[in-house]
Amino acid sequence: MDNTKQKLIDAEKIAATLFQEIEQRHLIVAGKSEKEINEEIFQLADEIFGIKKYWHKRIVRAGENTLRPYDENPPDLIVQPDDILFFDFGPIVEEWEADYGRTYVLGNDAEKRKLKNDIEIAWHETKQWFDAQTKVTGSELFAYAVASAKKNNWSFGGEIAGHLIGRVPHEKLEKGNVSLYIHKDNPNDMRLPDANGNARDWILEMHFVNRVKKFGGFFEQLLT
Repeated sequence: MDNTKQKLIDAEKIAATLFQEIEQRHLIVAGKSEKEINEEIFQLADEIFGIKKYWHKRIVRAGENTLRPYDENPPDLIVQPDDILFFDFGPIVEEWEADYGRTYVLGNDAEKRKLKNDIEIAWHETKQWFDAQTKVTGSELFAYAVASAKKNNWSFGGEIAGHLIGRVPHEKLEKGNVSLYIHKDNPNDMRLPDANGNARDWILEMHFVNRVKKFGGFFEQLLT
């Protein structure tokens, strides 16, 4: 394993540990606002790991806001007793980027719990399919992710299913440059090297939603 991949794996392990601490410290409770939980996670990451910088905006979304993709900035909501939430955090760990997303369900709503379970299984199935391909374009992987949502009777919630990841700063994620995203219009083989001849590393993100009942879920971590 090359040094770049190991650094990305190490950064992700720290992000995973942070999320475990969030659960163990019972930060996810009804009555708090999304903003309040976001700030508590920021303080916790600083306290445990000294993390103060994030390469993208920190996201905590609950209720109807879980329908909203990354680019939107919906109004702050209060977490409800039977709510669904997802977190999307991109901490910088020793100049290396992590990008980690998980879904949480409060209460016993069967459909919300099914979504949480389905999206995690679908993420791993999609990675397994990707790993089995000798060549796969961004558009092909995006189509597979969308089909995995439909297979489980959900809709896919975003315009992308992932993006590049690396050392700060990695190749700038320009919104119009679809070659840097797992996007329906990206015709490039995802295993092509970058401009310097180095292997690229990718994040796979899955956003499944139920637009009728107005809730969604999110699962994100390293693909490569």
